[in-house]
Amino acid sequence: MADTAAGLLSLPSGLLELCALLGAPRDSLRGLQQVAHKRGMKNLSSLAPEVLSVFVPPFTTKEDGQVTGAVCTTLGKARRRSFRKKREKPRTEPWKGPLGDSKGPDSEDISIPGGVDLLALPQLCFPGGVCVASEPKDDYVHFLVLTDVCGNRTFGVVAQYYRPLHDEYCFYNGRTHQEPTVSSAGRFVPFAVCVVSRFPYYNSLKDCLSCLLTHLKLCKDFEVDNHIKDFAARLSLIPSPPPGPLHLIFNMKPLQVVFPSRADPESPIIDLDLHLPLLCFSPEKVLQILTCILTEQRIVFFSSDWALLTLVAECFMVYLHPLQWQHTFVPILSGQMLDFVMAPTSFLMGCHLDHFEEVNKEADGLVLIDIDHGSITCSRSSDKDMDIPDIPLLPAQTFIQRIQSLQLHPELHLAHLSSSTDLNEGRARHRAWQQMLNCKIQHITLQLLVSIFRDVRNHLNYEHRVFNSEEFLKTRAAGDQLFYKQVLDTYMFHSFLKARLNGRMDAFARMDLDTQSEEDRVDRMLISPRRPTVEKMASRKALPLHITHRRMVVSMPNLQDISLPELLPRNSSLRIMDTSCCRSSSPVLNVAPKSTYTFKIPEIHFPLVSQCVQAYYTDLITLLSKAMGLLGPGDSLLLARYFYLRGLVHLMQGQLLSALLDFQNLYKTDIGIFPADLVKRMVESMSASERAQAERMPELRRLITEVLDKPGEAPKADDAVKNFELPKKHMQLSDFVKRVQESGIVKDAVVIQRLFDALTVGHQKQIDPETFRDFYTCWKETEAEAQEVSLPALLMDHLDKNECVYKLSSSVKTNRGVGKIAMTQKRLFLLPEGRPGYVEIATFRNIEEVKSTMVVFLLLRIPTLKIKTVAKKEVFEANLKSECDLWHLMVKEMWAGKKLADDYKDPQYIQQALTNVLLMDAVVGTLQSPNAIYAASKLSYFDKMKNEMPMVVPKTTSETLKHRINPSAGETAPQAVDVLLYTPGRLDPAEKVEDAHPKLWCALNEGKVIVFDASSWTTHQHCFKVGASKVNCMVMAEHSQVWVGSEDSVIYIINVHSMSCNKQLTDHRAAVTGLVVQDGKKPSEVYSCSLDGTVLAWNVSTLRVTNRCQLQSSSLTSIILYSDRLWCCTGSSIVVVTVQGFFPQELRLKNSGETRRPFQAFQLLPEQEQLWVACSGHNELYIWSLKDPGQPPQRIHLQDCTEVSCMICVKRQIWVGGRGMSQGKPRGKIYVMDVEKKVVEKELVAHTDTVRTLCSAEDRYVLSGAGQEEGKIAIWKVE
Repeated sequence: MADTAAGLLSLPSGLLELCALLGAPRDSLRGLQQVAHKRGMKNLSSLAPEVLSVFVPPFTTKEDGQVTGAVCTTLGKARRRSFRKKREKPRTEPWKGPLGDSKGPDSEDISIPGGVDLLALPQLCFPGGVCVASEPKDDYVHFLVLTDVCGNRTFGVVAQYYRPLHDEYCFYNGRTHQEPTVSSAGRFVPFAVCVVSRFPYYNSLKDCLSCLLTHLKLCKDFEVDNHIKDFAARLSLIPSPPPGPLHLIFNMKPLQVVFPSRADPESPIIDLDLHLPLLCFSPEKVLQILTCILTEQRIVFFSSDWALLTLVAECFMVYLHPLQWQHTFVPILSGQMLDFVMAPTSFLMGCHLDHFEEVNKEADGLVLIDIDHGSITCSRSSDKDMDIPDIPLLPAQTFIQRIQSLQLHPELHLAHLSSSTDLNEGRARHRAWQQMLNCKIQHITLQLLVSIFRDVRNHLNYEHRVFNSEEFLKTRAAGDQLFYKQVLDTYMFHSFLKARLNGRMDAFARMDLDTQSEEDRVDRMLISPRRPTVEKMASRKALPLHITHRRMVVSMPNLQDISLPELLPRNSSLRIMDTSCCRSSSPVLNVAPKSTYTFKIPEIHFPLVSQCVQAYYTDLITLLSKAMGLLGPGDSLLLARYFYLRGLVHLMQGQLLSALLDFQNLYKTDIGIFPADLVKRMVESMSASERAQAERMPELRRLITEVLDKPGEAPKADDAVKNFELPKKHMQLSDFVKRVQESGIVKDAVVIQRLFDALTVGHQKQIDPETFRDFYTCWKETEAEAQEVSLPALLMDHLDKNECVYKLSSSVKTNRGVGKIAMTQKRLFLLPEGRPGYVEIATFRNIEEVKSTMVVFLLLRIPTLKIKTVAKKEVFEANLKSECDLWHLMVKEMWAGKKLADDYKDPQYIQQALTNVLLMDAVVGTLQSPNAIYAASKLSYFDKMKNEMPMVVPKTTSETLKHRINPSAGETAPQAVDVLLYTPGRLDPAEKVEDAHPKLWCALNEGKVIVFDASSWTTHQHCFKVGASKVNCMVMAEHSQVWVGSEDSVIYIINVHSMSCNKQLTDHRAAVTGLVVQDGKKPSEVYSCSLDGTVLAWNVSTLRVTNRCQLQSSSLTSIILYSDRLWCCTGSSIVVVTVQGFFPQELRLKNSGETRRPFQAFQLLPEQEQLWVACSGHNELYIWSLKDPGQPPQRIHLQDCTEVSCMICVKRQIWVGGRGMSQGKPRGKIYVMDVEKKVVEKELVAHTDTVRTLCSAEDRYVLSGAGQEEGKIAIWKVE
């Protein structure tokens, strides 16, 4: 979106694209005078309007502003097109449009902005015609939206005013004004001034035109052109504000006009009163109109007020953001354009109320919306009543409640304030009220969209870009089906799906993330199929009253209290209560708009004189520089906006080098608003000498390389969203894996391969379409049955709220009564037949033995399942008959999964076991053959693992290990954990509850970062990207920034509140390998190092390099800061450097055989005066005494270790991570060393792959991350 913003800001014309004066042609006025002179005043006719004058920037001639003109031409040339008026030749002045004295000389074509059709503009500016009045009328303002052939929109504001008709009326060709004669007295002719802009500044441009009209009414007729030209030139010099909190103020005399910025690059500019539709329509009608837009009907708005047509239509466009209307959008049609409503495709148009009956009668299938009367009807000529569905009930009810709670009348809000004696002060009060109301309305409408479309994400396959619309519709309530069916077929929804699949973090995605319930966060971490929880089943019967309670959690959970039987282990005392239901049902809305700031544009004197324009630019740069100097160290948000504006002004001055420097600073401060396309074209337009001068500066050379050489995002070969379809051809393994992933059943490719083996038992190794269809149908039927399970209320007292019923048997006879056996992820229980009740059979943890036997009854042999538990002497028996073998497989798999989950403190094992069990059930239901059970046994993975290759978890490992989490959950394969960072929580009432929690930052491959809420181990931010290369290091700078060092030589800075990365530091020239913060110093400093031996010191507030040091090394891998000295790991030595850059000492291995060993990791222990070092690919640690570093280091051999990869210091221990042998197999291992005794205290078998990274959490826990084979994070208790 930053490139889009750049495109919008690339031209030096500022806010103005075009300004035009329109009115009746000279010949028509003369004819009118003659008729009026003969017939008197009774016949006042309507005249055909035309363009009288056009004013297009730039307004200074090339002679006066050669430099500026040259730059403007280079950058803006591509956006202009020529237009020649056919009836009359335009004048030669560069600012004049196609009107002038017909006797004047021929002129060159002028350049008219794209999207502005001068032939159609008069009808739009006078949609009701030019009507001569017998008395003066009030000025009248209305608004236009103009669309070019590419769909790009420009926006117009039109102000009509009346002037008296004279005998020798000035036709704006410079003739002398003459006094009116008696025959023309009492006649008033309308004229219109139209301003066209690329930005929808409806209110601001209305204010500007209102100021202009006060001058036009007082000036002589022949002075009108000069005033309009001067006005247009001023507007063209006002830069558009960049996205963010900075608004611009300009003194138009007598009004101070505010030009608001868009909230962020993805958001629209809001410069209109969003409550206008709420004053015209009831909330129910607003929902109906939103439905019509969402289902892409053919819509026509009607009003007797032309202004309301555009404003109300635009409000509805804002209501639906970030969804976008993809079709024709013409909010104003003149009487001559009514045939447009006969178009067969979707559109949104607007007509005068006088045409309502005509349109209603002639056009088919239209939705007619009467703004004046607040009504919605369908055109009469429709063959049948249009079936426009209702918005889903619950979101609609919540929306209505919230809208009804709004205060829509400013008089009530401002009643207690004293009367303002200053015009601009009163306007500022009203503007603040309107801004607050707009913010609340946007929040309400966005919540509506999130409520309607939130569950779409559960039916998307991101890897293959598939949306399973059929399954999504099945999850919708019966009364909502029609709505979703119609919406799912629209272009608008298709674009919405593409944005979700592309991972766009827009307003919808942010609110979806912010309003997730705890259950939603848990679901995002699950790899097992979703089922309704016991809590959700209970809520179907009666919605409980939730009590909101805010906890300020700022510490890690007490992991020893975590109970693994839960779906996702959490410490209940630290769990945040789910208040989403309470929030959604409450009509009270307390949403405060974000803080905004203003910058006042200096006065523009004589905007048509080049020297004065340059003086204005100089004043503007001076004011911007002064404002930047007054900013505090942490005001990077405003600083970035000032850099943007100053760079733009330098560009308009023609000072390309200064502009480039400002944009370079902007790139480092907030890359989110960096105008990459503008900077690229600016660099390409530089002369050879300017380019050479820029490239002599290292920081500019890097920026030029970034914008010129960095390839743009390659278009994807198939960017479309595919709807899931069942296969029609036989499938080999690879195609079967893809199809199953697309279906959303399973993502793990290894599990799907086992499923493939199960379905092809005894057959050729390929799946036919019929088998796949049967399997898919069986899976979905089981899923649907689980949704319909109705449990008696008393079960809620026996089951955990997060438990789900995954399998229900048929009614069977057991030794505890007749009933149905139910299986959750935690237990088996019996639902007695004929009466509500609950009989617990066993929890999977307490199972001791599971058998499938035959019980003889009379002459029958009945298959029976026997389950023996630890706590009960009585063995449970169930005559499951034909279901017995399947249940035997399933219970054993769940039992094995539970044992593994307990042994390895990893709840994902039980989730994987559930997936295996449900796949077994689907395979048996699909095959329905004698060998179906044998086929299903192919999926009994954990049971086989337990029996064939049992892995005993060492006691020390089991006692120290507290929990595991899987950052790759939901991915098709595990991903290596490259870096871990723990950040503590903060007690800050101003922050959101979630922001106050401690967080675990996990860097995966290709720059992916996942953030976990460390108080519950649920995902706080599912995934975002910092570049596309491997992350090497992370550190928290101050409390609001996380710095990420990447293999691509860039330091990415993440805002921990917005979870966005808008800042980059690009001073390194090689991979950034280390980051360290200097604690206790204000302002804070961060030291970074890169592989080429460069060490940089950064001021955190200014993001500037304060010191630089270059080591003679090409393998600088890490640094540690202690006592103003940097300890640098450089290949086979440790170099000590002062922060000033002096080299006091160097440590290295001196034996000839060891000098070539590269150092892999090291830790400094100042209290013990020790330096611990590990070498790459070796199993020894080296310990130097800092009292006498010249002495050879002490060696410690790590038993059964093959390599060391990382180490950290926690309390009085060194934790060493690497790889070693355990029970004859290579495993990821951690050695816990006592720093005093220099011995191994504990040897922990941590992972199935190498331990890649370690981090400490408050010295209470150590977290380890594994390589790609496993890709999990283990949490260890520190003794």
